[in-house]
Amino acid sequence: MSTAYFKGDFMPLEAVRVSPLDRGYLLGDGVYEVVPVYGGRMFCTDAHLDRLERSLGAIAMKSPLSRSAWVDMLDTLIARNGGGEQSLYFQVTRGEAPRNHAFPQAPRPLVFAMSKPGHRRAYPEPMPAVTRNDNRWGRCDIKAIALLPNVLLRQEAVSAGAGEAILLRDGLVTEGAASNVFVVADGVLMTPPKSSKILAGITRDVTLELASAAGIPCEECDISEAALRSADEIWVTSSTMEITPVSRLDGRPLIGGAPGPLWQQVFERFLAFKSDFAKALGETIA
Repeated sequence: MSTAYFKGDFMPLEAVRVSPLDRGYLLGDGVYEVVPVYGGRMFCTDAHLDRLERSLGAIAMKSPLSRSAWVDMLDTLIARNGGGEQSLYFQVTRGEAPRNHAFPQAPRPLVFAMSKPGHRRAYPEPMPAVTRNDNRWGRCDIKAIALLPNVLLRQEAVSAGAGEAILLRDGLVTEGAASNVFVVADGVLMTPPKSSKILAGITRDVTLELASAAGIPCEECDISEAALRSADEIWVTSSTMEITPVSRLDGRPLIGGAPGPLWQQVFERFLAFKSDFAKALGETIA
């Protein structure tokens, strides 16, 4: 039985009860984060908490916990769930209030956090992807809990036998339904620039840093649909997918095959990056 954190207390996940008047439940009025845990410690903690604070600021909420209180709570949650490899999910809603689109006058933010077991894997399986029209709202940079458009787009991918939907808006790649997108063309690694159209992923940033350190030319730039379809390699990244190569796009295999040589080079560095992180903690990641 896993342990969760809710309304200031640790309790069995099965014991958590959310009021039907919680604005997250009624209106999707809240934000969230997902953080991988390796060797019992959170990965890129500050980057995730920085993004949480940016999302809270974007919806006019102050963080209900200080930075040190967040870290203490999440570290305790990891320990109570046995350490090792985990995936943490935590969210902040504006709290319980009579249903009204306008903010309550005295909101009482509600924090919920839970953990599920992570998994050790050396190499991810290449996945097929499909393209879909990006019909989401204009503030995709906010990691909001209102994810129905993303849910529907991901389900379209699953129904088509794919693992992810790569989204196109005005002829340009934005991101995946639950990931960031990279393409390789003529030895250059490209990803769409940060904007309100995409969620700036932590793994996205790590991928760019590792590729740059490997001497791979990197560009944050607009990627046309034509460039996507003619790419030598396509990758999708997230905290849960890590860096996963795409094997087929809309049923067609990629020109260079998958996984490609640049992906192999960057992913080896990602494995080393995780291993160094674990060694600093006296752990081993297989």
